[in-house]
Amino acid sequence: MDLFPESKITPKKTRAASTPLAERVRPGSIDEFVGQEHIIGAGKPIRMMLEQKQLWSMIFWGPPGVGKTSLARLIALHSDADFYQLNAVSSGVKDVRDVIKKAERNATTARRKTLLFIDEIHRFNKAQQDALLHSVEEGIIVLIGATTENPSFEVIGPLLSRTRVYVLEPLKKDDLEKILEHTLQTDVQLSSLDIHIEDKNLLMLLAGGDARSMLNGLETSVQLALSEQKNTNSLNITSTLIREAYQYRYSIYDKSGEEHYNIISAFIKSIRGSDPDAAVYWMARMLEGGEDPKFIARRMIVLASEDIGNADPFAVVMATNCFTAVHYIGMPEARIIMAQCATYLASAPKSNASYMAIEHALRDVKTKPNEPVPLHLRNAPTSLMKELGYGEAYRYPHDFDGNFVGQDYLPESLSKTVYYKPTNNGREGSMRERLNNLWKNKKR
Repeated sequence: MDLFPESKITPKKTRAASTPLAERVRPGSIDEFVGQEHIIGAGKPIRMMLEQKQLWSMIFWGPPGVGKTSLARLIALHSDADFYQLNAVSSGVKDVRDVIKKAERNATTARRKTLLFIDEIHRFNKAQQDALLHSVEEGIIVLIGATTENPSFEVIGPLLSRTRVYVLEPLKKDDLEKILEHTLQTDVQLSSLDIHIEDKNLLMLLAGGDARSMLNGLETSVQLALSEQKNTNSLNITSTLIREAYQYRYSIYDKSGEEHYNIISAFIKSIRGSDPDAAVYWMARMLEGGEDPKFIARRMIVLASEDIGNADPFAVVMATNCFTAVHYIGMPEARIIMAQCATYLASAPKSNASYMAIEHALRDVKTKPNEPVPLHLRNAPTSLMKELGYGEAYRYPHDFDGNFVGQDYLPESLSKTVYYKPTNNGREGSMRERLNNLWKNKKR
């Protein structure tokens, strides 16, 4: 069981030289933590929580290598709480209950808080998550969960409502550069070597916003250089060595690393590009590598609206049904349903008009004044509102031929704005023709 109290968290300065590089250089304080300024910067939620010596339950949602585990450990180190860590892959309800019992003793005898960190909490089933509910609600434990999956899908509603969800973002180039420089200067092993990296940008690019990936790539590159170069006091980390280091690491599909993002990207772009053969190939690569089928199915739901939309309105129905079927059936049979859905989406006519429409509308909402709703569109549930003209002059479309009457539904300043511009592809072509016939003053 991967479970240890705060007193057993190894301080940074005492971590053994044999420890992997990514573990050796974990930040030892909040001030050393790089990235995620939107939650730990001055005046931001987690920084304020620590400054006020408070603790609340939360879930960190973000891709691998962005600091979820490091941040949980730092919160434990900066708070007067006992710290326990579980990994959802190898832990069960009994492990959770063991921690809860210790937390109850803490609360009654030592009057100390207990912080439980669960890595990959999305892998806990409903029963395991249910076991946490009472203790989290009563404050017996403070829960921090880490997940790479959308908590809305993978964490039960009652537990989600008792926690605060913080989205951790992929690290930016500047963040990775700070981590890299800090590592080269302070690591017990690397700081003793004169290391010259030929192309730092390549090292960071191949990491894809994942600090752990970058540090593993650096560590492997250094090991390769030490085995090849005679002058070990001055190591030249060439671009060739960097590429070799990443090649060794990702020779097999890594569902939590860079290849995960590369292959899902190839899969989505193959469907968008109407190539069903490439789509099923990349899907097969993911499934064979152990990818969660529900992750693939969810991405197809998004794609069905973003890239197909009203060119084939049935596409999103197909994708949603596919997700439901995958959930009910599971592997290996689910692969058949997923292949049917992927080939249908790839073969369907394409349109991103709906996606572009909402993006354009959101841009206007953020950059233009909030216009009042026109009086004729307002609801008038009270006599006062009717006297003020609410709903007056509204024309009911079903009272007119063709169930249509030309009236303004947008604020006056936006009255001629066109957000939705349907293409001529599939069903959207007939929609475009109809809208152009109805709205003569709007050119689509």
